[in-house]
Amino acid sequence: MRASRRLSSLVADAARQRLRHRIDSVDGKPLTLGESLDVVRRREAQKEQRRAEAIQEATRSVLPFKERLRQEGVSPLLTDQPITLQINIGKLCNLTCRHCHVESSPSKRRENMHGEVLDRCLELLSRSSSTTTLDITGGAPELNPHFRRLVSGATAMGKQVIDRCNLVVLFEEGMEDLAQFLAEHRVHVVASLPCYTEDNTDKQRGKRVHKDSVEAIRILNRLGYGRDEGLRLDLVYNPGGAFLPPPQAQLEADYRSRLRDEHGIVFDSLLALTNMPIKRFADDLERSGGLSAYMSDLAANFNAATLPGLMCRDTVNVQWDGTIYDCDFNAALNLSSVPRDVWSIGSIDELAGRAITTAKHCYGCTAGSGSSCGGTLV
Repeated sequence: MRASRRLSSLVADAARQRLRHRIDSVDGKPLTLGESLDVVRRREAQKEQRRAEAIQEATRSVLPFKERLRQEGVSPLLTDQPITLQINIGKLCNLTCRHCHVESSPSKRRENMHGEVLDRCLELLSRSSSTTTLDITGGAPELNPHFRRLVSGATAMGKQVIDRCNLVVLFEEGMEDLAQFLAEHRVHVVASLPCYTEDNTDKQRGKRVHKDSVEAIRILNRLGYGRDEGLRLDLVYNPGGAFLPPPQAQLEADYRSRLRDEHGIVFDSLLALTNMPIKRFADDLERSGGLSAYMSDLAANFNAATLPGLMCRDTVNVQWDGTIYDCDFNAALNLSSVPRDVWSIGSIDELAGRAITTAKHCYGCTAGSGSSCGGTLV
């Protein structure tokens, strides 16, 4: 109920925020609700335009990523046979994290995958022999009412299923048996825990999130997760600011000792991810005047050795509305050279060999040791 109260509070705050920004009249003439919503939508579009202009200005001195690829002799960057189908099942979340690249929140209730889109994804997965893994992300994917049907359908096909979990969702109303469900279906849980200290975690994710996350890991451990019993539990680290992650191996050792000694909890592996310079994190950087320096740092640390292992090369990303992208980051920026959706293809397999759409944010995946949904690349 702790996280449930947090969700209710955040929903109320979001509603108050929408009411504050609602337009009730123009030139003294009252607007209908539909007209008011149109004004809000235009404001959102203007916000995205201002955001794009700010990023363009801040990255003016950074070499376009396509040019960098050309220098490396790998332009265009092409996909391999798709191994992973990643589905962003919706933007609804019980948290509002500062670094979230899709701006998930408790107010994003409409941006949630409908049953017919989900059924089509399962149909495509069943036709795709090369695609062995279903990677479910969000938002908090478990809050989608069709989440369990998606998991059950994929595991019945013999596919490996990954759930990108924020941990505290286990305490939401109606989620009391979620951990047991994940264990019964042998779902690989990839859980966000941006730091092993309470202060750093709560700064990114909200009050009490660290304590509740630790308790959620205890629940998973009791079911066999992280204990070499075939139930895999990986943790995800995100930097607390505008810097690259430290070496993953050393960070994993620190996490392992601190969490074991201080809380008696265990996990399998740590995945160190770079904060992508888009959406909320980019906004924070732009407000603080640090966006240009961060982008320059990413570009200066470009590592060509990361290119073969980039997740966009063997992953197909499907959004909550059925649109298809090269990765979740491109989807957040609505970047796609050839618009596709789940109804315009007959199989995931046919997406092999396509040219990947790139932009300057791609430096985030190729800087230093690289970054992917599976952690560092080299």
